[in-house]
Amino acid sequence: MAATITEKIFSRRCATKISAGDVMIAPIDAAMIHDITGPLAIKKFREMDGTTVFDPAKIIMLFDHQVPADSIPAAENQKFMRAFAAEQGILNYDIHEGVCHQVAVEKGRVRPGDIVVGGDSHTCTYGAIGAFATGIGSTDMGFAMKYGALHFRVPESLKLTTTGRFSHRVGPKDLILSMIGDLTVDGATYRAVEFTGDTISDMSVPGRMTCCNMAIEMGGKAGIVAPDEVTRAYCGGRMDGGWFDLAPDEDATYVVERDYDAADLVPQIAAPHNVDNVADVTKYEGTPLDQVFIGSCTNGRYEDLAEAAEVLGDRKFSPDIRVIIVPASKTEYLKALRAGLIETFVEAGGMVEAPCCGPCMGGAFGILAPGEVSLSTSNRNFRGRQGSTEAEVYLCSPATAAASAITGEITDPREVA
Repeated sequence: MAATITEKIFSRRCATKISAGDVMIAPIDAAMIHDITGPLAIKKFREMDGTTVFDPAKIIMLFDHQVPADSIPAAENQKFMRAFAAEQGILNYDIHEGVCHQVAVEKGRVRPGDIVVGGDSHTCTYGAIGAFATGIGSTDMGFAMKYGALHFRVPESLKLTTTGRFSHRVGPKDLILSMIGDLTVDGATYRAVEFTGDTISDMSVPGRMTCCNMAIEMGGKAGIVAPDEVTRAYCGGRMDGGWFDLAPDEDATYVVERDYDAADLVPQIAAPHNVDNVADVTKYEGTPLDQVFIGSCTNGRYEDLAEAAEVLGDRKFSPDIRVIIVPASKTEYLKALRAGLIETFVEAGGMVEAPCCGPCMGGAFGILAPGEVSLSTSNRNFRGRQGSTEAEVYLCSPATAAASAITGEITDPREVA
C-alpha cells in the first residue's frame, strides 16, 4: 500500500507495515525536556519507579524559557534538573546554547526518519529535516524517559503543496500564516502536515523550520518535509545516519490536500487574539505599537535576523517603541555578530538579548502592560501570551517586524525603500 512520510517513518521504526489510525508502542529516538516542563516530567518518571533513563544519550536537556533564572522557583527548577542530569549522565546544555527547538536540530540530536518527542508543543519544528516530531505532556514524557517508547495513534496526513516564487519581502512566515488562516486553528487537529511543492524544495532548512514550527497552530500533531538534498547539505557534519529516502508515495492517501501559489502571497498579519485571524498587512497598516519582538523558535535564526537587517538598512528604530531582538541559539547569535547584524540593531536602538525564548511566552522579560500592543515574529498571540490579558499581540514576518519597528506602527515592508 502507498504511504505518507509519517506512515513510512513508523513502519521503519516498528519493522512492520503501519498505516494511519494504527495504535502501537513505538520506539523513541530522542526526548527533549526544558526548564518549564522538565521538572514535572522528572517527577512523573520517579512516580513510575524510574531509576535510570532508557538512554542518557537520547535525552536532550536545556533551559530556555526563564533564563537566566528570573525567580526563586525558576532557579529551584533549574537546580533540580541539573541534579537529575548529573545523576543520570545526561548532557545538559543548561542556559548556554539557546532555544530547545533550534539547538536540538543544529546540534544533530535529531535525524531524518527519527521519532522524537518533546515537552513542548513546538517540537514539531524538527519535521523540517524529515523527523516525526511531536509535543507531549509531562506524564507521557516520564514514561518515554523510562521506557524509551510511547503509545501512538499514527496520524492521518494533510498535503499542503506550494508552488511559485515569493515576491519581494515575502517569505516562509507569510506562507505559514496564510495557511493557518485558510485551514483555521483546528484544521489539522491530530494530523501530520506534509509541506511539499517546488517552493518548499527551494526553501532553506531555516525556512522549513518556520513552517513546521507552526503546524501545531493549525492543530497538527506534526509538521514534516521530506528530506532531500537541501536536508542532506544541512545535516552533513551534524549527525551520523538518518533516513533520506522518505518521499511519500505518489498515490498516498491524504485527508486534505490544498494548493498554494507563493507568487500571489503578500505580507501577512495574524491579529489578536487567534493565530488564524490572518489578513494582508494592508488591513492593519498604521496600527500603533509599543513593542516589536524579533526572535523565538519560529524566527530567531540568522536568516531571519538578516532579513530584518536588510529592511532596516542604516535607519534607526522608532524611539517611541521598544525593539527586542533575541537570536534562537548561541550559534545563530555568533553568525549575526560576525556579520555585523548585532551592531546594526544596537546602533538602531534595539535591545539584543542572549539566546532564549524571551518575550514569546511572557515568562522572563519583555512583558506587556494592559493596553499595550506588540508585533512579534513568534508563533502565538493568545490573550496573556506576552503579559497582560488586556494587551494585544500581532504576529508577522521578520521583514514586516523590522519595517514596523522603524515607523512605530504596523507597516508593509514592501513600502520601505
